[in-house]
Amino acid sequence: MGPGIVRSLVPARMDRLPWSPFHTRLVIALGVAWVLDGLEITIVSNVGAFLQRTDTLGLTSAEVGLSATVYLIGQVVGALFFGWLSDRMGRRRLFILTLAVYLIASGLTAFSWDLGSFLVLRFVAGTGIGGEYAAVNSAIDEMIPSKYRGHVDLAINGTYWLGALLATSATFFLLNPAGPLDPDWAWRLGFLIGPVLGIFIWGLRRHLPESPRWLMTHGREDEAERVVTAIEKEVEREDKLVLESVPESSAIEVVPQKQLPLVQVARTLFRTYPGRSFLSATLMICQSFLYNAIFFTYALVLTHFYDVEAGEVPKYMFAFALGNLLGPIVLGRLFDTVGRRQMISGTYIVSGTLLAFTGWLFERGVLTATTQTIMWSIIFFIASAAASSAYLTVSEIFPIEMRAQAISLFFAMGQVVGSFGPTVFGALIGDQANPEPTRLFYGYLFAAGMMIFAGLVELRFGVKAERTALESIAEPLSSIEAKARRLRSEEK
Repeated sequence: MGPGIVRSLVPARMDRLPWSPFHTRLVIALGVAWVLDGLEITIVSNVGAFLQRTDTLGLTSAEVGLSATVYLIGQVVGALFFGWLSDRMGRRRLFILTLAVYLIASGLTAFSWDLGSFLVLRFVAGTGIGGEYAAVNSAIDEMIPSKYRGHVDLAINGTYWLGALLATSATFFLLNPAGPLDPDWAWRLGFLIGPVLGIFIWGLRRHLPESPRWLMTHGREDEAERVVTAIEKEVEREDKLVLESVPESSAIEVVPQKQLPLVQVARTLFRTYPGRSFLSATLMICQSFLYNAIFFTYALVLTHFYDVEAGEVPKYMFAFALGNLLGPIVLGRLFDTVGRRQMISGTYIVSGTLLAFTGWLFERGVLTATTQTIMWSIIFFIASAAASSAYLTVSEIFPIEMRAQAISLFFAMGQVVGSFGPTVFGALIGDQANPEPTRLFYGYLFAAGMMIFAGLVELRFGVKAERTALESIAEPLSSIEAKARRLRSEEK
């Protein structure tokens, strides 16, 4: 080997591991990011109508939608900044830092005294969660064996809805009109649930190692070897087995580099992988608009169109969240067996078609609060798997050296577009005494059309990534062969 070249079996050794207690701890410690996000968004959604009361913050429907938009914009800023840091400083430092940012800001939200302070703290909490997505998705994909990666990723992303269920259960108690709590204290206590949960996870995260793949490509091969060896010893001890050796033919040769210039990131995204970039942007944007538009304003639909009391909203949210939680868990294995392209396109197209049909029933006035919830629970059982597959796609189809930045960029694109969904749909609902369903129906049709379009894009540009090593899906930019090809291309 030439000077500066590292020949490593780290990726192959990580991929041949069976499932172990280490992987379970990894999933619990890092997967909480989605639980926290689901908890945050559901609390805001459930208390949205509650915050319109004069004895709380006295917000309008548009201001409730605006608070959701500000939170999502905070996620964009956090994803871009912390994603950039994650590719430079490592996954571990960032998933500890971003959790701290979230814990502090969300806890302080409970002490908001007006719209301004509420919006500022929602923005900062959003930056922490946005950073979580980039650092955590990267770490999970790089440390989960390839044969488990698809359905594990979907299940983890689906735990967003476990957070939604926790928030729904809590707010059902806190916002109960017959309950003992003062209204202005009830909603504040809801924002302390996430920080309490996050504190318990802090200890687990502190004991997780850095991603061996990241260490390998950043000139820290010895440390990467120690991490993998420690994991292997734990697996053999816990499972009482002897791991098979990995053949030298599985080794990868790289020239480590500390930092990847942003120019090279852009060149890789839009020159080397333009189809994958278009696919990633489409999947993220379409699912984000659908979810943010509908979920953030669901409480307003129930209270304005079906005359549901604000304190009763969590009951309907519970069924909706349960359908979303079960979707990725039940359908997840099919993404590793049937295939990525078939399942991703299918879930997007089917959920979009069902949404259009349900919107038509809503506009015709034939639905009740109960039947609306049943229909949406069915739709989002499928759409939740689709949305989770968008994160899976973005996190596995780009080179390791820029994985977190790719995740953050396309996540940001999705959230920028999706952040306007709550504001637009909140305006379509309005505050009039007799709201007009036709305007909202057109909004549903638009969101449904976006999902169907994304499914068609997946059919054209989808990548066969099921049960495949990350280095085979997208070769590291630091690999010897990749560098040689780029040099030949530049010479031409």
